[in-house]
Amino acid sequence: MSETAIVYGLHPVRALLMRRPADVIRLTIGQDRDDARQRELLRLARERGLTVAMASTADLDRLCVGAAHQGVVAEVRASAALNENGLLDLLVASAPPALVLVLDGVTDPHNLGACLRTADAAGVVAVVAPRDRAVGLTPAVRKVAAGAAETVPFAQVTNLARSLRDLKAAGLWIVGTAADADRELHAADLTGPLAIVMGSEGQGLRRLTRDCCDFCIRLPMLGAVESLNVSVAAGVVLYEALRQRRKA
Repeated sequence: MSETAIVYGLHPVRALLMRRPADVIRLTIGQDRDDARQRELLRLARERGLTVAMASTADLDRLCVGAAHQGVVAEVRASAALNENGLLDLLVASAPPALVLVLDGVTDPHNLGACLRTADAAGVVAVVAPRDRAVGLTPAVRKVAAGAAETVPFAQVTNLARSLRDLKAAGLWIVGTAADADRELHAADLTGPLAIVMGSEGQGLRRLTRDCCDFCIRLPMLGAVESLNVSVAAGVVLYEALRQRRKA
């Protein structure tokens, strides 16, 4: 029997209906809510032949264990990770300029879940991680991601350095993050097709990974701490890229 997952929230469920409607098993919407965004979800569901169940807020709270569901919950067939070929196919099909987040050896499920959630919000095409010595799409990751594990493509690759070279050959600039980088985040041009590479929680970027980068950037650190949590740092960098892209 295939694994299922719960996706909730207006934006994640809308993305799910747009990208993967065939994987939706059950869609439940709060009967106490009636606004334009809910009506859009109802329209999308009906256009895709999905049956919608109505439920009370209390029932939705129980489905999501009290999480902020915004009045909409979907049960879906859980997504599987892409491989190298699937990642490249996805990039070819995506609208330019592509924005990819690469995580070099992140092992904490809470960090991966938070990165997926931020990636969804920032319009990232895919999140990439090595297959070995890194966390995958575990139930804990899916829970922290709050639906983003079902809407943001996640690729696990056998050789990260080789995959970075493939991304570069596909036209993406590879931008690493490192505390000793010469260029500060806000001085870098992040408007083109990019793969932003974040290091692991304790070690940062591995040497082979850093060697694949076209250039590295650093976050301004004005206090006593030397670095930020990887999911926080990813959020800062992705939203700077988003800001620049919307301004360009």
